[in-house]
Amino acid sequence: MPDEKKKKLRGVPGIVSKLVEPLNENEKFKENFKDTEVKILLNAKDGKYAALINIDNGKIHVEAIKNKPKKNLKKKVVGWDGLLEAKTPTFLALLNHDGDDISIGKVVGKILTGRIKIRSIKKVLILLQLFRL
Repeated sequence: MPDEKKKKLRGVPGIVSKLVEPLNENEKFKENFKDTEVKILLNAKDGKYAALINIDNGKIHVEAIKNKPKKNLKKKVVGWDGLLEAKTPTFLALLNHDGDDISIGKVVGKILTGRIKIRSIKKVLILLQLFRL
C-alpha cells in the first residue's frame, strides 16, 4: 500500500488544523459530535487559503482551499454549511485563547462594522463548542 503523505497546511488552515485536529483523540469530542455532519469555512480575506473544517460523525479534518478566484469559495462549489470570513489579524484574535476570551460584544461590534462576515450563524456557533473542549 502506498503511503499517503498529508499535505502540509499553511496560513490560517495550518493554524486551525493544529488547534482542532487533536480533538480526534478526545473522547468527549467523539461523544458530543458522534451524530454531527457539518462543514464550516473559515476564510482569511487577505490570505491565500481558506480553511474548511469538516466534522463527520466524531471525526474532524481541515482542508485548505484557494480563495482566489472568489468563486472557489461559493457554497455550491465547496458545500459549506457555515461561513466565517475576516482578515487574518481578526482570525488570530478569535483563535488565540491563551486565557483571553473575546467577548460577545466585541464580536458583535466587528460584525456590525463589517470586519467579520458570518453566514449560517447556527452552524458557525459549533466552533465555540469545539474550542471549549
